[in-house]
Amino acid sequence: MQSVRVAIRRLTTGMPLPAYVTTGSAGMDLPAAVDAPVVVEPGRFVRIPCGFAVALPVGFEAQVRPRSGLAAKHGVTVLNAPGTIDSDYRGEVQVLIINHGTSPFLVERGMRIAQLVVAPVARVQWEEVDALPLTERDAGGFGHTGA
Repeated sequence: MQSVRVAIRRLTTGMPLPAYVTTGSAGMDLPAAVDAPVVVEPGRFVRIPCGFAVALPVGFEAQVRPRSGLAAKHGVTVLNAPGTIDSDYRGEVQVLIINHGTSPFLVERGMRIAQLVVAPVARVQWEEVDALPLTERDAGGFGHTGA
């Protein structure tokens, strides 16, 4: 497993930094750095601050992903999942959560609202060609396997 050092700046006092909950966790839980509880009504979305900023190394990104428990229990997920934090972004990490459930959802200070996965990225150099190599699947797209 690769380890990478990432500079992090706490913007809100008293808030935990992102952390892995188990040794096998791919993502670190993100806390809600709200001053007061925020109600997310069904069908609505809200931007929730996390209380920190990061300086990712060039060649890495951070993906903001939903927490499966919030989705399964409350219908709450990340609106633009996965949200991408680029290596040159220095603002506060925030999460756009949406309530797909039928009841209002209460976001409270310190609540774990999403998860953050840091991953390497590749820089693409396009090579324009007249034809692409054929594969067994070829251009088969949505539903091509019958499922």
